[in-house]
Amino acid sequence: MIAAIYEYEFLQNTFITGLLIGLIAPLLGTFLVVRRLSLIADALSHVTLSGIAASLYLSKTTALFAGFNPLFFGMGFSVIGSILIERLRTVYSHYQELAIPIILSGGIGVGVIFISLADGFNTELLNYLFGSVSAVSRTDLWVIAAISIFVMSIVIFLYKELFLLSFDEEHAKASGIPSKVIHFIFIIMIALVIAASMRIVGILLVSALMTLPVAAGMRVAGGFKKTIFISILFGETAVIGGLVSAYYLDLAPGGTIVVISIAILLAAILYKRIYHKVQLKFH
Repeated sequence: MIAAIYEYEFLQNTFITGLLIGLIAPLLGTFLVVRRLSLIADALSHVTLSGIAASLYLSKTTALFAGFNPLFFGMGFSVIGSILIERLRTVYSHYQELAIPIILSGGIGVGVIFISLADGFNTELLNYLFGSVSAVSRTDLWVIAAISIFVMSIVIFLYKELFLLSFDEEHAKASGIPSKVIHFIFIIMIALVIAASMRIVGILLVSALMTLPVAAGMRVAGGFKKTIFISILFGETAVIGGLVSAYYLDLAPGGTIVVISIAILLAAILYKRIYHKVQLKFH
């Protein structure tokens, strides 16, 4: 397979993209899980599906959009969806979790309409739903690289603010942190990462890469920074293992990445139980 990576550009694109996604998805996922907003990833993934379906429909019916990269439509819809979630969280200030199912339902509804208009499922749409080893273009790679640089820069620059808002929002506000601005930037980053990850993991499975490695990391790590580091390590392991498995078994990489992520999570849970039993035995 290493020889094939050197020979074929699409495999180079896929593996570099996979490594980038394995880094940024668990990185943001850690903040997302701590803030108990994991389902936002699901909602935005369905909104992204609407954007992809709309792009495929317009490329068939409008000459202007022929050959247009659906990734950009998906990113646009995802960002709009993230803004709407923030607005709805403000409207329903005492029931903020309502914003997530509202946007999720809307994303599914719009997506189904555009899929029907585009004559149903086809190979290209299935690649977006479940990921594909061969679907990542060089343009996709550059876009995802730019998103990765943006996300990592923001997290490094605003780490203290994001940390405080994740654990004690009231204290963060009292400290003078512009919480609304930080929330807005954070959810835009989530939207971009979800849109970027769909080529490899697939729209329907992308939220798993933002939550499963973090869930495993939380079982074995002590401290927030260690959780981030171990979550990224688990995320990269799942992506690399999933892509290699998908290549040799001719499967959609999204499924293999998620299955490996679940295996890592189960191993982490088992490790924690054994570790506790050993501690109790020797104390």
